[in-house]
Formats: sequence, structure tokens, C-alpha cells
Amino acid sequence: MDLIDVSKHSQEIRKLYHGLEKQIHGSVWSVEEDALAFLTDAGLVGRLTMDHQGRWPSEEKELLPSKIGECVWWLAVLADRMGLNFADCVEQFLKERLETLD
Repeated sequence: MDLIDVSKHSQEIRKLYHGLEKQIHGSVWSVEEDALAFLTDAGLVGRLTMDHQGRWPSEEKELLPSKIGECVWWLAVLADRMGLNFADCVEQFLKERLETLD
């Protein structure tokens, strides 16, 4: 799957979650709430990585691949909500790093 597909599928899934948010508390999450949810999942990736490396016990070690995927999903969602092209963001970062490190 390429980054354009990731972005497209991420937006489709996020719209479904917006529907749940409206049902539960009457409005969709703000961009700030989405960013906080991303940070929560990124923190879980950190803990699960520590478990994977034998440095922190976890009862949910099987969640690591899913949580890594969820973090990518959140980044695609955040880029879209802020009017940025997710694929362009990733490409720009990689290009800048390659130029810096060459």
C-alpha cells in the first residue's frame, strides 16, 4: 500500500469514528484531541517496544504491530485535518534527511 492509499483509507476510517464521537458526546474531536490520541498511542508504542526488548513487562505485547500502524494512521489523519498532504510530508522529510546526511 502506498502513502496515498494510506491517507485515503485513513480518512474513510476517521469519518466513521467522527460518527461515533457525535453519538457519544455530540461533536467530533478537535484536531488537538486527535493529536493527543496520537500521542497516547505513540506512548504505547514506546512501552510495547520496551517489552519487546525485554525492558518492561506488558500483558499486551501482541499489540505492537497494530499500535505502530495506528500511529501511522493518526499521522495521516492529522496531516489531512491540517490541510497537508501526508505523502508529501513524508517525502519532504526523507528528502531533507538524505540531503543532510549525504
